[in-house]
Amino acid sequence: MNITILRHIAFSIMILLASTTLWGASLSFSGVGRQVLTEQPNSSSGLDAIYVLSEITGASASYVASSQNVKWLKWGAQGAAYAQELPAGSVVKNGNRYTLSHIDGDCGYTIEDGGSIHYFWIVDYSRHRYNITNVLVGDDSDCAMTTLTTQGNADRIYYYSINARAYEINRNIHIIYSTLHADNESLSFTPIEADETVAYISGATRVPAPLCDTYFKVSGDKFLTAWGTPMECSSSYYNTTAVEAVVNVEQTNRDNDNEQSAEMGTATLGGSAPCEINMTATVSDAAIFHEWQITSDPSFNDVLLRANELEYTHTFSDMGTYYIRFVCADASGKCEWTSAPYTVFIGESRLLCPNAFSPNASPGVNDEWKVSYRSLISFECHIFNKWGVKVAELTDPSQGWDGKYGGKFVPAGVYYYVIKAVGADGVKYDLSGDINIVNYK
Repeated sequence: MNITILRHIAFSIMILLASTTLWGASLSFSGVGRQVLTEQPNSSSGLDAIYVLSEITGASASYVASSQNVKWLKWGAQGAAYAQELPAGSVVKNGNRYTLSHIDGDCGYTIEDGGSIHYFWIVDYSRHRYNITNVLVGDDSDCAMTTLTTQGNADRIYYYSINARAYEINRNIHIIYSTLHADNESLSFTPIEADETVAYISGATRVPAPLCDTYFKVSGDKFLTAWGTPMECSSSYYNTTAVEAVVNVEQTNRDNDNEQSAEMGTATLGGSAPCEINMTATVSDAAIFHEWQITSDPSFNDVLLRANELEYTHTFSDMGTYYIRFVCADASGKCEWTSAPYTVFIGESRLLCPNAFSPNASPGVNDEWKVSYRSLISFECHIFNKWGVKVAELTDPSQGWDGKYGGKFVPAGVYYYVIKAVGADGVKYDLSGDINIVNYK
């Protein structure tokens, strides 16, 4: 039978035996200059523990056995199926303690203890020593990410499962710099410290671009930090080009009980003209150019109006669908930020006139004469008695006549109105008719 097949059969039996025993065994170490650190292995790796030694020269590892039948084996990236038993004499027995006097790093050890099997991985940190000595901000930084180039190294640290699967140990290297946090509620930016954590550094590293000028500080790694000797280095002062804005677009609401609403569709702003829209923006430090854009073209290829104020108010008086967005950019124009578009819909005009009301009859109930309207951008109404005397004049469709003339209620009877108005859709209204005052007290 093929030797490789035999090895895998034997390895499968080892895993089966391991699954019936209690995991969680440990090794102890001596002859090390710094504290031995432990890493939690991936749950599917089959490992009991991962140990990180600052260096392995002169280090030994000990295991306290629960039986008298103990065997040590060593393996590497090919997995525990290819483990080789350690030579005779390399492990010293003292009671139930078994000590390997010369250990290797970046390899796995299997310990067979009677019916139990345990797996360990040992990392020789001296092979992966953190040595970042300088940080440069790359010239190829784009507007969303900034590229940092480091001198020195902090490479990937791998360990392998018993099935030869590679896993990476996170070195928890911190890249710290200043940036701005956007607060949409207060429409402001707050200075904050960004702390991007990376598993390793080798060559170029990309982080979210800062929104303010800053230094980049690289600090690491977690092993040096645990040993009390972290290394830090900083870049030269970096002038940011990244831009961002916080914006708010809202409508001035009118509480007119005689103004009709419009079917808005997907639009969230607008309805009846004239519609006043208030636009407010706050920009990050590098945003030198900024403008509001208004168009009827959803692709913004044909912009109808541009306004470079951060706070801007526009009144929509024509029927149609409009789109608003805010754009800002750095001084060079390379970095640009564009808001999501806001949709404003202005509906067609309407004008209906009632022919009767009852002032001073039931307060709050039909006691004022008002037109029902939508999207009227000009309005003029004159009301006369039967002798042609003008008793009221209205200049806004939201206004009403309370049935008074000269501060007193007029007598019940027939009155006449004449209205001239223009709608947002261009429709011109030239109306006249009767007003009947009834139920007069």
